[in-house]
Amino acid sequence: MKENHVLVVFPHPDDESFGPGGTIAEYTQSGIPVTYACLTLGEMGRNMGTPPFANRETLPLLRKEELADACAILGINDLRMLGYRDKTVEFEDEDKVIASIKEIINEIKPSLIITHYPGHGVHPDHDATGHATVEAVRQLPVAERPTVHCMAITKERERVLGKPDVVKDVSETMDTKIAAIKAHRSQTEAIFKQSSNQKVNLRNWLTEEQFWTYRF
Repeated sequence: MKENHVLVVFPHPDDESFGPGGTIAEYTQSGIPVTYACLTLGEMGRNMGTPPFANRETLPLLRKEELADACAILGINDLRMLGYRDKTVEFEDEDKVIASIKEIINEIKPSLIITHYPGHGVHPDHDATGHATVEAVRQLPVAERPTVHCMAITKERERVLGKPDVVKDVSETMDTKIAAIKAHRSQTEAIFKQSSNQKVNLRNWLTEEQFWTYRF
């Protein structure tokens, strides 16, 4: 089925590029609009560039600019920055976070949502974001619920969730995905200073994107 609108919901700048970047590029290059709801600016990230070119004061604005650049590369024309603080999403008023995501869902009426699988995001912000997104969809009438594809990155994901039911080879959009990752320069510059073998391994790892369809 061809999607009519895709909503991506993640907590940090660069989640959209490292995660489903190739899939996003496939959609936008096919003329399918993608909206990205990014909950924070990743302002508490430890990376400041390699060598450092940012500090704790300048990092939020820098990551905001990097996010805008990455979205432009991926073809995302609708970026929503929700303004939550990095590393604190789990402590926010849950109903408020759910409502902010549900408002976007009701506005754009996506046929597909991409987010983190609750409990399998490694970072607490990932899990809180995935949980809020799933709950926002759960509050919709069953007939109006979009499909939800979740990315799971814990080591035990397949033991707990089973094999992913959607596996995409994004070789054709890999160059776009890599360019988007590089746009998050403060966080990713060191990765691309690795040896040739390490770069090949990185590219191989990024080529396959796996999703678990959330079952309500």
